[in-house]
Formats: sequence, structure tokens, C-alpha cells
Amino acid sequence: MNVLIKGADILTLDPHDRVLHDCDIAIAGHAIHAVGGIPRDFHPDETVVGRHRLVVPAFFNAHCHSPMTLVRGWAEDLPFDRWLNEKIWVAESALTPEDVFWGAALASAEMIRSGTVGFADHYFWMEEVAKVVEVSGMKALLAWCLFGLGAEREIGHATLQKTVDFARLRHRGGESRLRVALGPHSPYMCPDAFLRKVVDAAHRLHIGIHLHLSESHEQVERSLAEHGQTPVAHMAELGLFDGPIHALAAHCISVTQGDLALLARKRVCVAHSPKTYMKLGMGMAPLQRFLELGINAALATDGPASNSDLNMLEVMRLAGLVQKNDQRKAEAMPCGRLLRLATSAGAQAMGFSDSGAIVEGGRADLILFDTDQAHWVPRHDLAAAVVYTAHPGDVTDVMCDGRWLLRHKELVTLDEERVRREAEVRALRLVGAGMHQVRRYRG
Repeated sequence: MNVLIKGADILTLDPHDRVLHDCDIAIAGHAIHAVGGIPRDFHPDETVVGRHRLVVPAFFNAHCHSPMTLVRGWAEDLPFDRWLNEKIWVAESALTPEDVFWGAALASAEMIRSGTVGFADHYFWMEEVAKVVEVSGMKALLAWCLFGLGAEREIGHATLQKTVDFARLRHRGGESRLRVALGPHSPYMCPDAFLRKVVDAAHRLHIGIHLHLSESHEQVERSLAEHGQTPVAHMAELGLFDGPIHALAAHCISVTQGDLALLARKRVCVAHSPKTYMKLGMGMAPLQRFLELGINAALATDGPASNSDLNMLEVMRLAGLVQKNDQRKAEAMPCGRLLRLATSAGAQAMGFSDSGAIVEGGRADLILFDTDQAHWVPRHDLAAAVVYTAHPGDVTDVMCDGRWLLRHKELVTLDEERVRREAEVRALRLVGAGMHQVRRYRG
């Protein structure tokens, strides 16, 4: 389908950071055909009036556990170890594939409404999340989480072979909206022998690895005691960063200078989730250092059980405010950089490198904001308005690969009423069912 957006304001996020006013965008199929001068031979199937609309590249959420919408608000005001041991790893003992589908569908509805078109998911029963990706029209990097402790201790009795089979079936790359990575949970849960098997499988399949890494000082101390190395150094020694596709490491809160140098040298992408860190009292990852060393750090919500929502606008805002305050520098984390951390950085981390900017030939992954509201006036700085003013309710339209996912504030691809109903029924059953602790966290 050909779409013409007429007379809109545009934050291109191109290499020149152009901000265009009263400008047109032509979209042909999956891609942006023209920005500004529209060729005379372009014939739109649909024309969108862009008056009072700001067009921005869509967001990519670099790390989440989307089906955990079902336990949103159920594990509150607890430190990380108790949050896992007393709540999360108990509720998951009652999880079913259908729960995963409807939890992910609820997350997709929420993400689309706040301008996110792509997400890196790390959870169980990934074939169910893949179905949601297909139906919703979103993009995703899916990693089936495994602990490597034996099938009897895995959710759904999953095995590495099962996740390998899933990857073979689903990972197509190229024009596909879906990518697959292998998903060992973390070095503090997965045995070394299992991690070596994951590395071998990633090389055979030519895919990446997505894991949690170095989330606390206690994890670092334990790794030093058991391996004589930090978690980052230990993963590097096991080869987790040497795959054909870059690794995606969530968090990296407690890292040394040597760890940072390793992450940069191995071109590891780091997912940064400041709201979770603040909510669980975990400390803050060194985002500024990541960026200074050229590490591709991308913003992420983490799961709704710890973040409470999947709002990338809020994550972007918190990331900026925390860095300004911690560094005591108002000029830290300028708005353009924060926008790139929420768009192109995440897209690159997930393997969608042609997304994240409004340029000719780029993917048509777009958000339209309604700027004709009191909190947008005056419109001195549109980038600052998106980062520090905009709300999910300002999003009127969302496009992914040239297809509308949200139009006039109505979801196009998902039956939101049914999704909400099904998810709530399953959420209440999940936390009311006979539960037991499936594994135990120790720092």
C-alpha cells in the first residue's frame, strides 16, 4: 500500500538531525519512498492529513518479558531476591502456553499504543509469542529462556533442542519481522557446561544470544569466588560474545572498567532498563560509560512485573533525568541521543538495522503524535517535547513496515477487548493456582 502523509512536522533522527516542518512523507510498501519532495509519479492509496501531527521513528524495546503482564502489580515493594524467590518464580510454576500467548498479546496492545513496534523478548513458550508477533504486525527478537538445570526444572519441560528447533523454524532474517536468539537466563543460574552447548548451537544456527548479565554486586562477588572472574569476563571466556551475531546483554549494572572494555571489544549490545533498577533498588548501570566506549546501549522496559508498564516514553525520560542528576550536569544525555537509544539503538540490537530514522529507503516504522494539546504548547523544541512531555495518549497512529497497527487511536491488528478479557482471567487464575517455587535465586 502507498501512503502519503501531508504537511506534518518530522523528527527524522537522520545523521544531520533534521527537523522538518509542514513536510510530506511518501511510503511505498514496507519502506519510506520520499521525504519532502514527493515524486510526481507517486500515487497514494491513502492520504493522511499531517496538520498538528509530529512524525517520529517508532520505538524498539531492547529487553522485556512481555507475558509478565499477567503478574503486573503482584510482586511489589520487595528486594530483587525476594521478588524472584517469593513471587515470580512461584507464579511461573502455574504458567501455561495459553497464558503466555494472552500475556504477550496484552503487552503488544500496550506497546503499540505507546509507539513501540519492536521488542526483544526473553521468556518461555516462544512459539506462542511468535504467534502474537504474526497477528499484531510487530517486529521481535525472541529468545526462549532456559536455565540449563534439566528439563524437569524448566518451565514446560523445555530443552535446548526444543529451542534450537524453534530457532530453525522461525529465524528467517532478511525481510522477516521476526528474529530468534538463544536465551540462557544468566551466568548465575546456568551451568558452564550448558552455556558451552548454547554457544555451539548459536554458531551452528548463525544466531545471537540474549541473556541477563551482571545485575548486582552480589552476583559479581559470587562469580569471583567460584570462577575467579567477573560474570562479564567469565562469559567472554566461555565464548558467549564470540558468536556470528552480537550478543544482547540485559542490565550490566555492576561492571568493572575491564568489563566495560570487554563489552566494547566484543561489540556486545547492552539493554538499559532504568525504571526496573530504581523500582527494585538495584543501583544504576553506567549508561554514560557504555556510550563513551562505543557500546551499543539501547533502552528497554524490562518486564511488566518489575517495571509495571511497557512505556518507552517513560523509560527514555527516566534515563535522561537519572543521568543528568547523577552526573550533576544538565547537559548530559541530550534529547536527540535519548531518542536514538529508544529507536535505532534497539533496532540495531535486534537485527533491524534499516529502522530508526525517517530517511528515503528506511523502513516505514513510524509514530504520529497529536501536538494540538495544551502540554505541547509552545512547540519550541519538538525533540524535548517527545522526551519530556509526551504521553502514550498523544499517540494517534503507529505504522510498522508500512502497515498501520494503530489508526486514529484504534488498534487495527488486535482485538483489544478480547485481549484484555482473556489476559485478566488468566492472570487471576495464575496467582490463585496451586504454586510452588520452581528454582531459587542466590546472589
